[in-house]
Amino acid sequence: MRLVFDAGSASFDAELNDSPAARAIAASLPIESEVNTWGDEIYFKAKVSCPRGGETMELRAGDVGWWPQGRCLCVFFGPTPASRGSEPVPAGPVAVVGRTEASTNLLRSIRDGEKIRVSAG
Repeated sequence: MRLVFDAGSASFDAELNDSPAARAIAASLPIESEVNTWGDEIYFKAKVSCPRGGETMELRAGDVGWWPQGRCLCVFFGPTPASRGSEPVPAGPVAVVGRTEASTNLLRSIRDGEKIRVSAG
C-alpha cells in the first residue's frame, strides 16, 4: 500500500510492506499528528495499536518504522544522534513497516511542530 505524508509545504510518499505492524497502520489511516525531529529522522505520535515483533536497531536511510516504545511512526533518512556513522540508529528497536524514496533535502525541510497527515495514496 502506498502512503502519502503531507507536512504543509513538504509532501512525500512511501510504500508499506506486508508486516503485521504495517497492516495495522494502514487500517488506522488517516493519521494526523505533530512532527518531532531527531537528527535525520522525523517521528510523530500515532494512535495505532500495532502487534509486536520483528523490531530491529539496524536501519537504512529511507526506512519507515514503527517505534512501539514511543507509539510513533518514524521516517529515517540519515544519521541520528545515536549513529556512529552514516546509517540511522533509532532511539530503541523499531519494526520496519515501509520505505520512501523522498530526498534528504525534502525530509530535512520538515520542522519540529509542523502538522503532518498520513493517508492512503
